[in-house]
Amino acid sequence: RGEERAESFVKVWSKTSKSPVMYENGKIYFDNYQNCYSCVHAVPQILYKMPKRSTQEKIEDALLCESPLEQTLPTSSDHNPSLLVLTANNWLLRLSAETGKELQSVYLSPNYKFKYLGWDSSQEIFYVKSVQNKETPLSRQAGVTHSAFMYLGIFRVFPLQIVGILEINKKGFGSGITDVLMHHGVLAVSHSNKKVKMYSIEHIVQRQSSLLGGKKVGEFPCGIPVNIQVTDSIPVLFEVTSNNGVQVGGNPWHYIYSPAIKQQRETHHICSLKDSTLATNGIQNLNCYSLESDVIFFHPTNSSSVVHIGPTIIKVTVTSSGRTVKKRFQQLDDDPSQENFRILEFEDELDLLAVVVTNGEGDEGRSHIQLHDNLTGQFHRKIDLVECWDETYPHQMFFDRDTIIHIEQRNTNFCCHVYKLKTTRK
Repeated sequence: RGEERAESFVKVWSKTSKSPVMYENGKIYFDNYQNCYSCVHAVPQILYKMPKRSTQEKIEDALLCESPLEQTLPTSSDHNPSLLVLTANNWLLRLSAETGKELQSVYLSPNYKFKYLGWDSSQEIFYVKSVQNKETPLSRQAGVTHSAFMYLGIFRVFPLQIVGILEINKKGFGSGITDVLMHHGVLAVSHSNKKVKMYSIEHIVQRQSSLLGGKKVGEFPCGIPVNIQVTDSIPVLFEVTSNNGVQVGGNPWHYIYSPAIKQQRETHHICSLKDSTLATNGIQNLNCYSLESDVIFFHPTNSSSVVHIGPTIIKVTVTSSGRTVKKRFQQLDDDPSQENFRILEFEDELDLLAVVVTNGEGDEGRSHIQLHDNLTGQFHRKIDLVECWDETYPHQMFFDRDTIIHIEQRNTNFCCHVYKLKTTRK
């Protein structure tokens, strides 16, 4: 007679750290990416430990790169997964994701402090972003003005190649700039008057001058020259006035924004990027009277969906034929008077949606994860979290096939909890 077996998620490991803990693609990073644990085993195991870095060499930010299988690359090491890291002293390093060994190094600049890394198009083009060049009252009084707001270094990934360094200045992009982002070939510039202007990266990069000037580009002490300068106004793809920025995504391309009008601050508008036409039923409002604001974003694994989350409700809407927004499922199995949704995570291989739910019983309340069908919202199973959930501190949750990672902050410490799917006999 065959034995009956049951599958359940069991907590197998936890580790505390004095610095933030990061997780990506089966790897947990501690101590500013210096210590790496692999999650592919039944219990996480140390993959590598890097030598201790000085304060000047501290890793500020990192991106994990997975090489495309179909591409032929110059060296065999280019095909291996690597970690791109940005250090406090302006070095961009490519490290082996399996050993932590340095594979390539680029010195960025002796003049500008770079601090952030981001993907323009995932696994193809990334950028390094400098700190903002802010005017102080003292410098204004002295008549010293900075026309440059910040600098962006643009790179191709496979192989690692410099495109150039772009100066974001008042002449080309206007005054009152508060932030700059790159995404899917679009440069988004936010202004203090709530306007967000979008520009074509391709159009901007066409203005670049040669990087060659007798010196070796990307080597110490010279770094990379600023070779992309915009000194006149350039065509704007589109602009919108939004209360909290703009998101671009979906297929065909759409954008989401919240009108900067007092009566409409809680609403989200979904429009076509092509001609700014409002999608049918493209105005979304959860009407949640809560201290916690709602969140809306393009579905990361379904190019035609938009996800809208409030404290007690999750809506998934679908953009059909580029125009209609349909209500897919209104609410997951929950008790709004008792429970709150905290975190939403997608598992694209299993086509599941994971939601962290807290029961609202004080600061040290219990919590669980609900797994639902990604398309229909149908409930699959409930996973109780062993550790208490303190709502006063930030949390992250990752769901990766047979592994669930919960990272939490507790006072000044950070803790990582790992759950694994186990098969047991009934």
